[in-house]
Amino acid sequence: MAEKTNPAGEPVIARLRAEVGGAVLVPGDPDFDKACTIYLGGLDERPAVVVRPDGVADVARVVAVARETGVALAVKGGGHSPFALCDGGIVLDMSTIRDLEIDPETRTAWAGAGLTAGEFTNAAHEHGLALGLGDTGSVGLGGITIGGGIGYLVRKYGLTIDHLLAAEIVTADGELRRVDAENEPDLFWAIRGGGGNFGVVTRLRYNLVELRTVVGGLLVQKATPETISGFVKLAQEAPAELTSIMNIFNAPPMPFVPDELVGTPIIMSMMVYAGEGEAAERALAPFRELDAPIADMIETMPLPGIYPPEDEDEHPIAASRNLFTDTVDLDDATLILDRIAAATADMAATQIRVINGAASAVPADATAYAHRDRDIMINLAAIYSDLADTDNQHRWVDEFTTALAKGKPAMYVNFLDNRREGRIREAYPDGTWERLRAIKRTYDPTNVFRVNNNIPPADA
Repeated sequence: MAEKTNPAGEPVIARLRAEVGGAVLVPGDPDFDKACTIYLGGLDERPAVVVRPDGVADVARVVAVARETGVALAVKGGGHSPFALCDGGIVLDMSTIRDLEIDPETRTAWAGAGLTAGEFTNAAHEHGLALGLGDTGSVGLGGITIGGGIGYLVRKYGLTIDHLLAAEIVTADGELRRVDAENEPDLFWAIRGGGGNFGVVTRLRYNLVELRTVVGGLLVQKATPETISGFVKLAQEAPAELTSIMNIFNAPPMPFVPDELVGTPIIMSMMVYAGEGEAAERALAPFRELDAPIADMIETMPLPGIYPPEDEDEHPIAASRNLFTDTVDLDDATLILDRIAAATADMAATQIRVINGAASAVPADATAYAHRDRDIMINLAAIYSDLADTDNQHRWVDEFTTALAKGKPAMYVNFLDNRREGRIREAYPDGTWERLRAIKRTYDPTNVFRVNNNIPPADA
């Protein structure tokens, strides 16, 4: 669970109010409850204070207070991380850091870390430019980037961090540092996949790609061992322009699902082809031929269309696990369907993403995201409503993960669940882990940023 020590008492709150120019919110303030709301439901962390900084100087002041008092500090962007809150501590709400400068001539952008993926995508689209930024428009720009960034353009253009040119970051000593390949390159390496363990990223500079239109949308088909394994094989062999996210679950009542198929397993895939025209149709044709579509909503659309509107009041309670593998064969597909059939959750789902292509072309040691050699990422989720059933649902995803995993355990740090004990280690191979610990010792020796997906500093 998130850090629950070092409560922020009235002296800390008074100091924040005296030193910070932005809003300092405490329980009872009109905006406090909303500021403490994150995407996931069912989490019990309740901070003592939320700070919405009025610029980078405020960020540095908050970090200094946390360092000098030992109060737990969590950083919140879009609120999709289970580590965006800390019980009794300080939450630094970065949603107020929203500056954006796009240079169409050089195809680069400086962006505030508090912007969302959807906001950035809409702004870049006005110039015919794009950046791969996950699969959800409401996710925060800072968080999706520093964990790696696996989204709808990953097979053609790689991870988000593969387009990161520089960043500005407030480290544990309260200093604002500009990092890039020439300036403090070790820290720059670490924040490309190492998450929020090294400071608070305030601005990021990206190189963008020219892309205005995609062919994308939902493709819904029956889920059988043959369609699941066949879909994965097609996704691995597809042109790099085509990225897909396949979700397998028992169909709830939906307008496009016939009554006789409700409760039966389906594949609901989000398909995105980075381009348009005949090449896109050729790439999509084998997927449509795999099994007669229950629904085919794929169409030519502006790139921002990949991020549909979201319900701000939706806060699912979920147990989840993440893993990497290299194949999904018939036996794996059968296992997936059997486990979903045996689940007791309100909804049990398996998500499969094929991420080979441009992401795999980058050397494994070039960034702290080191799973470049793994073709497939799988998320297992049990969505439920009864908190008394929490342990059972986590047991289901844990046992499912063990049964499905192949080879050495590996996972994506941006999908680390809130029961993280021991699992952060799976996000990094040995060499990457030790290098991250050494960099942590240099920039955060007292572990100020311990609430995040914590990498402990190396022993002195």
